[in-house]
Amino acid sequence: MYLEDMNLAMERIAEYTRNMTYMDFEQDYKTIDAVIRNFEIIGEAAKNIPGEIKEKYPDIPWSEMYLLRNKVSHEYFGIDPEIIWDVLHNYLPENKKQIEKLLNTKQ
Repeated sequence: MYLEDMNLAMERIAEYTRNMTYMDFEQDYKTIDAVIRNFEIIGEAAKNIPGEIKEKYPDIPWSEMYLLRNKVSHEYFGIDPEIIWDVLHNYLPENKKQIEKLLNTKQ
């Protein structure tokens, strides 16, 4: 269940930001809020993944996902859109591939 939640949240982030430039993103607070909400979902789900799965797949950055969730959940006014943009472009695609691969091995 949590892996599916993570995958869905990652798909939503990709959908919300498809064809956007950073300038578009930075000025679109609805999209920023939606992306942040989905990062919260990813992080909360990552926290709840059983330890044996985390140990079996240490290349997936489970703790970093949860730490990002904490950051975006508790720093309401200090969230830098540039950091969110960087994560969604430079880390999320690989994380999504890792989660999809894990989901495919579980089926």
